[in-house]
Amino acid sequence: MVALSNVRFGATNEDVRTVQKALIAQGHNIPDGPTGHFGEQTKAVYRAEQLAQGFTGADADGIPGCASLTTLGRHAGFTVDCTGVEPVARGGRLSLSQVTYSDPHDGVGPDAMRRYARTACELTALDPQYGVPALVTIAQRESACNHPRYRVNLTDINARGPTAPDGHPRNCSRGATQCIPSTFAAYHQAGTATTPYDVVADMCATVNYVRDRYHVNHSGSDFAARVQQADPHRPAHPY
Repeated sequence: MVALSNVRFGATNEDVRTVQKALIAQGHNIPDGPTGHFGEQTKAVYRAEQLAQGFTGADADGIPGCASLTTLGRHAGFTVDCTGVEPVARGGRLSLSQVTYSDPHDGVGPDAMRRYARTACELTALDPQYGVPALVTIAQRESACNHPRYRVNLTDINARGPTAPDGHPRNCSRGATQCIPSTFAAYHQAGTATTPYDVVADMCATVNYVRDRYHVNHSGSDFAARVQQADPHRPAHPY
């Protein structure tokens, strides 16, 4: 059995290796082979598999979902556990020392943010009808939709602490939705990357945080109402 929650971009585990072997058996080429690490090569190949399965547009983004992974599993002879994406706010909690600071150089702009937001909604079981526009609005206001110039905030009150491996004070807000590392660690979503520079991981941590801090309901229908920074119809406001 393969756990969907384990097969995420940036993850390294045996479930990823099983999926890589299945992709290769389906005729896809992963240049480095089944390494067990879900990096750019696997993401590109998984997108090709999604296209072959009939997914189109933003639905073919290289990020496994329950439907596409289950279909792949039927061909390869493994079953898929999709329950790992249930929204347990702190189920993937990290210690601060486990947070990493590598930058995967994810996409920028509103279209890319919508793709990442849909994946984050899937992982946290948030209704994309409400979650996608809320997360995109936050990304636009916090980082100009992940523009490189705004991925780290060096000027606000959080910009302090010892120097992290990326060369900036550890407590700086980082990533598309500007998570402080301690918040990112506390609300990390199991199976996502351990760096706040990864947009999906950053957005997932934000969803888990606002659910806890602002008591946003399960579907997220009150996301924008409770979090002003997520509401495009009200002025920007720190969250």
